[in-house]
Amino acid sequence: MAGDPLALDRETMRRMGYEVIDLLVDRIERLPSEPVLRTATRDQLAAKLDEPAPAGPRDFGSLLRRLDEDVLPYGSHWDHPRNFSYIPGSGTWPAALGDLVASAVNIDSGAWREAAGATALELAVLEWFRTWMGYPEGAGGALVSGGSAANLTAIACAREVMVGPMSDRIVIYVGDQSHSSMARAARHLGFRPSQVRIIPTDAGLRMRPDDLASAMAADERAGRQPFLVAAVAGSTNTGAVDDLTAIAPICREHGAWLHVDAAYGGFAVLTERGKARLAGIGAADSVTLDPHKWLHMPFEVGCLMVREAGQLERAFSIHPEYLAERLAKRGEVDFADRGLQLTRATRAIKVWLALQTFGVDAYRTAIDRAMDLAVLAQERIEADPRLELVSAASLGIVAFRCRPAPGESDADTDRRNAAVVAQTAASGDLLVTSTQLHGRYAIRLCVLNHATGDEDVTFALDRIATVGEQLAAGRATHLAPVMAPLASLPAGPGTGPLDAIGLRRFRPFAAISDHQAARLIAVSSEQHFVRGETVTEQWDDERTVYLVLDGTFSARVGGREVNLLGPGDYFGEIASLDWGRDFSYQRTATVVAEVPSRVVAVPGGALRQLMAESAEVDHAIRSTAQARLQAR
Repeated sequence: MAGDPLALDRETMRRMGYEVIDLLVDRIERLPSEPVLRTATRDQLAAKLDEPAPAGPRDFGSLLRRLDEDVLPYGSHWDHPRNFSYIPGSGTWPAALGDLVASAVNIDSGAWREAAGATALELAVLEWFRTWMGYPEGAGGALVSGGSAANLTAIACAREVMVGPMSDRIVIYVGDQSHSSMARAARHLGFRPSQVRIIPTDAGLRMRPDDLASAMAADERAGRQPFLVAAVAGSTNTGAVDDLTAIAPICREHGAWLHVDAAYGGFAVLTERGKARLAGIGAADSVTLDPHKWLHMPFEVGCLMVREAGQLERAFSIHPEYLAERLAKRGEVDFADRGLQLTRATRAIKVWLALQTFGVDAYRTAIDRAMDLAVLAQERIEADPRLELVSAASLGIVAFRCRPAPGESDADTDRRNAAVVAQTAASGDLLVTSTQLHGRYAIRLCVLNHATGDEDVTFALDRIATVGEQLAAGRATHLAPVMAPLASLPAGPGTGPLDAIGLRRFRPFAAISDHQAARLIAVSSEQHFVRGETVTEQWDDERTVYLVLDGTFSARVGGREVNLLGPGDYFGEIASLDWGRDFSYQRTATVVAEVPSRVVAVPGGALRQLMAESAEVDHAIRSTAQARLQAR
């Protein structure tokens, strides 16, 4: 249009579009030969990209070349077949074109009046999801930016429906394998640390229903209200799925909202074995899904499904006078009334276009294939004497590590495995990530990419095992010095007043510095308990860690003794662990003095600070905590 400084003629737009398409197709073709990860320093990229904004136009083709050379190569190629890190995303071409359509048409899908077609399309996509999850008619939801946004939206919706304004009485329950977005959502919605219960998981890293029921009952006795349980259907660490069929009736008994974070594993219901693994998901009050995972959509698109769609409008609908014309009529939906965004891009076009292009059966095949490859990885790990399995394959994820070398300490084995992850990432050949499982360092291999094949999995495992062998052969030159052998230290703390020497006789503190010891002693205090006196009560919020100087303590769960502690032992460390943004475990056991006893009480925050400074202290405390959690 004449006078429009930002207008382009038809032929220019077509030429620019073809140039972009050619660049992208070339990139996709060469991707398998590219490094999985390439990074650069801020200074290196600033030298390429920092410049004043131009006053006049520049050639579009040259700008694309700069993108191709100076921007796109630097980062993680999430769609690379040897990217096994985190939860890698791998989109499809039809979905990418759907994003192009949505961006070019520039749809605001917040209100029906301005986006009737896009809104109707989103409702159609949500109806697919509803039937796949086994939800009844009347269920609904909204497409959001990702799983984190869906989890936050779910908690906000549940609170509005069940409570109304924020209350200090309400409590959220999450398993210790829940995604970090649950902690972020709780924090930003105003939940205090005392309002989030971290429920221990079993040997399979699934939330323990008996502990959940016990914690909820304890809160009710204390005058608190069990509000929401966040179960997991496909944890990020291991792909574990909580026992939804056992958790759902506990929620009903206590009047709590059941939310299932199925961001990773939800769409596995499209396959027979996935549907069996996720049995009971249809009983949830809300479910988080993530199409940019196993539906292979480009970033970003997530989804929240709610058993009663009207609950979302009840939670989020606000109609100021300046939006009066946008009010939906005759049953139409304004998606701005179902979440946090007023202006919202349409995410439905790419989902609809890709699923229509390939058909659901193609996605079933891709999901089954990913799970098959994870099983293949487990079989190869178990057959390779250089590797050991940490967590069995579940929904495409398997956890393992390089086996300890002869004479190698646990701490050195963990360091060597960390070095393996770092070196393979630096090589660009493959990308894996790590986590902590049962108190030990573990390597995660997540198979999600529809382009990944047997040869990619085999290559990854062999490369990891080989690098681990090489580091073991020369580990003295690759790893930091190890602390002094604990066996050379005195066995117990003795009975005198605690000083640096006495503190170091407790195994976690064997190698701390004089300054660290003095700082810890300065904030600690000696306490005495008579026979039968309770030190900690299960599900309490107190965080103190106790070092036993004299006497005997009984640790009990549900009245059953699970541990007997004497001089040189310590307890309370589980509650000192920071699960996320100051949310921590509550007391997982009741501890009672069996005889007159004496302890040193260490503030949990002071211990956490020391753990952050010392890998040895952190490893020792977490190992003890995990062993006790599994032995309960």
